[in-house]
Amino acid sequence: MFEVKTAAIIGGGVIGGGWSARLIENGIDVRVFDPAADAETRLNAVLSNAEQAFADLSGIRSTNKGSISWHATAAEAADGAQLIIESVPERPDIKRAVYAEIETTAASDAVITSSTSGIMPTELQAEMTHPERLMVAHPFNPVYLLPLVELVAGEKTDSKYIEWGKHFFAAIGMHPLHCRVEIEGFLSDRLQEALWREALWLLHDKVATAEEIDAAIAYGPGLRWAQMGTMQTFHLAGGEGGMRAMLAMFGPCLKWPWTKLMDVPELTDEFVNEVGDQCEQQAGGLTPRDLERVRDSNLIAILQALKGNNWGAGKTLARYEHQLLEAANDE
Repeated sequence: MFEVKTAAIIGGGVIGGGWSARLIENGIDVRVFDPAADAETRLNAVLSNAEQAFADLSGIRSTNKGSISWHATAAEAADGAQLIIESVPERPDIKRAVYAEIETTAASDAVITSSTSGIMPTELQAEMTHPERLMVAHPFNPVYLLPLVELVAGEKTDSKYIEWGKHFFAAIGMHPLHCRVEIEGFLSDRLQEALWREALWLLHDKVATAEEIDAAIAYGPGLRWAQMGTMQTFHLAGGEGGMRAMLAMFGPCLKWPWTKLMDVPELTDEFVNEVGDQCEQQAGGLTPRDLERVRDSNLIAILQALKGNNWGAGKTLARYEHQLLEAANDE
């Protein structure tokens, strides 16, 4: 299909800022619209963190950087863009209103993607003039470092845009995962929220603090998950018998009343404050920006280690660096 030289970012928060950073790093000009008074300040902070992260992640970088410009409306930002990325609040009515405005100026074949973490694309495209070019491209924070992007088609999405997305997002250093069945929450968030729900119950029932719950993941399963998912981890845990042995040994436990998978603790003001207080105490005085820099540094170390073994997300990084070297040699 076509090359993306200019992209519009509608919503310049954490996700929109992360998209902006990754696109600019790959030589794509970015046109941003965000009505918040402090939007430019917040996005510049993301770009600053991302610039340091890119420098630490790899010695191989694109020789061409994209530019950034700010625009007064979503329609103005979308004008002339081949790719339009919507990252506005998780309300279908707001998103549909944004698409209606975008379509007044966007080229009929410009791709529109939503960063939604769980809304069905069929619902989002219901009122569009050209619904066939909308799909979900759900990234993970920080977008400029984490390679996963979930691609989800709605009922009216033309499959050629999904195929285009696979090639485009791989070319900017990502791992596109086509979620073949349209389902609420897609794949990753369904898994993440099951764990989060259980974590809230453990805190609510005074079984553990926020810090203890995080330690139970960060010092154990989380290190395995950084390079193997749940299924491969349990397959390995079964020894020579693999997953079959694992299911034979521990499958019956799945029926035990260990989990409150479908129940959610009541989010009273008291409980929300308790969770918030514990998380702030756990931060040890570090601001969100401080924690972002720590997070990025840790992710870079993990990605570099995985690259050394040509495994998982490190394999994606190695492939991206190879693409950059080839592009540099062609210049």
